[in-house]
Amino acid sequence: MTIGQLVEPDKPLIWRGPMAHGAFKQLATQTEWGELDYLIVDLPPGTGDVPLTLTQMLPLAGAVVVCTPQRVAQDDARRAVRMFEQLGVSVLGVVENMSYFVCEHGTEYDIFGKGGAEQMAKEMNTPFLGSIPIVSDLRARGDSGDPTSNFEAGGALAEALEGIVKALAAQVSKAAMKSALTQPTMSIE
Repeated sequence: MTIGQLVEPDKPLIWRGPMAHGAFKQLATQTEWGELDYLIVDLPPGTGDVPLTLTQMLPLAGAVVVCTPQRVAQDDARRAVRMFEQLGVSVLGVVENMSYFVCEHGTEYDIFGKGGAEQMAKEMNTPFLGSIPIVSDLRARGDSGDPTSNFEAGGALAEALEGIVKALAAQVSKAAMKSALTQPTMSIE
């Protein structure tokens, strides 16, 4: 489900806090999710209204922070980690997206650097869940409406995705065992 299905395809979403809050609440609470093992919500980057609304509205197992390798992205990711910590939401781990590019001949290129998110996670004492390479098939499968085929295709991408899923599932299990599945509250002083 995507917020994009609630608006016309070419219409921009120019929403202030209350409008974003209302749309997210509608999406989260009025969607017929069916039987779920996990519900993963892909939030916009940053520490704004939508992440705050999510943490106050739904009981969370935790948060995963996604970051590209370069320093400027790490700065935003650090703020996101600290926001979730301040809200009492367990940070289950960090994923490095666009970690490296694999050309059609199999050569790897570190376009944005490599390992920055892993280093950040280590410095923040947060689990590192894995790295996702830039692979053009990832985009193509997503654009065609079949992103789950990335797991079935084999190769480095499928291995990376499977590794992240397994690491995340392990962190969710640990959080559940610690009874960390509580809804956070926030007080402003």
